[in-house]
Amino acid sequence: MANVALSEAEKTFILHGVEEDFRCDGRSRRDYRPMELECEIVNNASGSARLRLANTDILVGVKCEIDTPTSLHPDQGKIEFFVDCSANATPEFEGRGGEELALELADTLTNAYESPSAFDLKSLCILPGQHCWKLYVDILILECGGNLFDAVSLASKAAIFNTRIPKVTAAVMDAGEAELLISDDPYNCTRIEIDNIPILVTVCKIGDCCVVDPSAEEEQCSTASLVVGVSKRNNKCYVSHTHTVGGGSLHKDTMYKCLNLGVTAGATLNDALEKALRLEESRVGNKRKETVGFLK
Repeated sequence: MANVALSEAEKTFILHGVEEDFRCDGRSRRDYRPMELECEIVNNASGSARLRLANTDILVGVKCEIDTPTSLHPDQGKIEFFVDCSANATPEFEGRGGEELALELADTLTNAYESPSAFDLKSLCILPGQHCWKLYVDILILECGGNLFDAVSLASKAAIFNTRIPKVTAAVMDAGEAELLISDDPYNCTRIEIDNIPILVTVCKIGDCCVVDPSAEEEQCSTASLVVGVSKRNNKCYVSHTHTVGGGSLHKDTMYKCLNLGVTAGATLNDALEKALRLEESRVGNKRKETVGFLK
């Protein structure tokens, strides 16, 4: 995370504000900062999204490639996360300073998506044991203003929603092997179901209270945070993954409060994200663009 130099007086001011349920920017302990979301902004990607959460700026691109399924899961596709921390995001990321954080973010996303109930990899299978789709989710942190786990998970889910996978048909050759025919029509594609895809909610312990969406300054006042992966099953939210951040520890009662707050905030945040994505899709539409000139 980005290190922000704070005096003891500033830390005390933040701590007292959290205790009074009135944070420095006017939010309560359960409020998120304003977000801006754009989709389909990288032309060479199968899907893309850019999310800005206050001063945190995340760009995600998804590429689809045909791969071979693993022997342990011959009927499943693959998904791989890669995180890159731009040196312009914060001075701490210069050189190799952001590698450890990037690996932690990628591993947390991988573990959150690992459950079949959270992300159905079988939908990426083309021919069991022979061919499958592999999704490369490339995440670039352009600016770091706190709460990276939440912002990265939201941007990734939006980019996967925006991803179009080309339709594939199989033709059997003389030798009995299947040859894949990939449609070159950009509108002849399939979409990935995102209803159960998890999002991450960071619950930060400051003093004796827990807050969501911590700013960079608030993160410096916390000794421990709990990242809660929230997914859906039968239209009900549940905890699919947890990850502890920071060198401190959490009491079991505090852990229980963090989990409850994470699930509540995750359910609200997930509904708001899906509503915004559906609204944007209905506004822009998924219709075939009108061809002009000699392309008619």
